[in-house]
Amino acid sequence: MISHVTALHGRVFGFIEAKLDGWFLGLGARLVFAAVLAVYYLHSAATKVGDGLLGFFSIGDNAYFQILPSVVEAYGYDASQVPFFPYDLIVFAGTYAEFVLPVLIVLGLFTRLAALGMIGFIVVQSYVDIAFHGVDAATIGVWFDRLPSAAILDQRALWVFLLVYLAVRGAGALSLDALLGRRALGRRPTTAAQLHLE
Repeated sequence: MISHVTALHGRVFGFIEAKLDGWFLGLGARLVFAAVLAVYYLHSAATKVGDGLLGFFSIGDNAYFQILPSVVEAYGYDASQVPFFPYDLIVFAGTYAEFVLPVLIVLGLFTRLAALGMIGFIVVQSYVDIAFHGVDAATIGVWFDRLPSAAILDQRALWVFLLVYLAVRGAGALSLDALLGRRALGRRPTTAAQLHLE
């Protein structure tokens, strides 16, 4: 009896896995990222630049306060006094990465690199929140407790795991990465193994 149930279980889930292999999880991970995190990060990035279309090309003081709070404090809370190298470069890179990386992930373009970049961004964001913005212990949280709602250790662990999946497995067959990969090869992939290469 147990062997029949095990065999049925294997057949059913083997069929489902075969039908979803190569496209579903990458697409699903990108859709979840778009629904949960992309707008959050794009909105956060928008608070770091000026208003209007041309404002996009102007880094605001708020970017310094969010990204390098201790450095701005050392210069009397006057962002214009912060030295160009390396601080302006860090703020510039952090601000525009927050715009570019989420868009790349949603489109499935350079997904693995973008996911690695977002993981680094989340780690730095969490460090700044803890070390410089003074978040409380409840916001930081503790793993292996009964409360899964802490913003940093609980929620961001799930964010990072989603991005780890994309970094390891890629965006899947329904992505710009896959389209460009097929064009580079000059043919369409025909096997699941070829789909996993994208």
